Amino acid sequence: MIIGDSLSAGYGLEQEQAWVYLLQNKYKQEQSDIEIINTAISGQTTDNAILKIDAWLQAHKPTHVLVELGGNDGIRGFPVKILRKNLTTLIEKSQAAGAKVAVMAIQIPPNLGPRYTKMFADTYKKVTDATDSYLMPYFMVEIATDKSLMMQDNLHPNAEAQPIIRDFMYREFNTWLGK
Repeated sequence: MIIGDSLSAGYGLEQEQAWVYLLQNKYKQEQSDIEIINTAISGQTTDNAILKIDAWLQAHKPTHVLVELGGNDGIRGFPVKILRKNLTTLIEKSQAAGAKVAVMAIQIPPNLGPRYTKMFADTYKKVTDATDSYLMPYFMVEIATDKSLMMQDNLHPNAEAQPIIRDFMYREFNTWLGK
């Protein structure tokens, strides 16, 4: 199950263009039993997800949960200690439901200053170390610097970027799942 924001929800794209849909199709073509449940919502923050996670865990009973959140928290300048607390809550609730958890190491644009940006980025390793969860690299690192792969807003990947993200996430999921 993916708990994410617009980057995993496919903001500005047809659902069939989004990386999550493309990845599910890749697993289907391989006749893999992996089923991806995408609960990503554009604009979602870590505190929004906390309000919904219990219902998602109960409804879907995932074996694995990927938390792809924090970008909206960072863009809004939420305190890093709140981000850390919220990520920890999401991880612990998922683990208590029996799921293995990965957290994507989100990075934010540097416009809030180097101190905040570094504290923000460092939070992900600290949280995954403290909760014995898996730290997954951020799929936007290479894409965000290539304007041809970004929408006009320079925040969201375009349709051309989606197969690149799918391939990145395929490798990362398989590493995480030990395939």
